[in-house]
Amino acid sequence: MHKLCDEYVGLLNTGESGVSVTRMHSPAGWVGPAHSSDFHSYAVVLTGVLHVEHADGKEELEAGQAIHVEPGEEVILSTPAACEYLTVCSPAYSKAALHWKPEDTR
Repeated sequence: MHKLCDEYVGLLNTGESGVSVTRMHSPAGWVGPAHSSDFHSYAVVLTGVLHVEHADGKEELEAGQAIHVEPGEEVILSTPAACEYLTVCSPAYSKAALHWKPEDTR
C-alpha cells in the first residue's frame, strides 16, 4: 500500500528549492519508515488522523491540527484510517535530504 503525493510547489514540479508544498493521500494502514531529514517539515491534517511517533512520544493529529518536525528529528508517520494532509518543507523536500533508519531500530 502506497501513499500518493501531489506536489504543488517544489523541486520536482516547479524547480523551487526554498520550499515545497505537497498534498498527501495516505491509505488506511499505511506505516512509513523511521526517518529524519535536513529540512523543516510542517504537516496540516485535512481529513482523517495522522499518527506521529518521535522522541517525545506519540501524537494523534486530527483534521485541523498541525505539527512541526525539526531538521534531524527522527519520526515515524502512520495512518490507521485513510488520511489526507498537507506538508510544507523548508528548504524544499528532496530524497537526498532524507535519512532512513533501518527497520530494526523501531
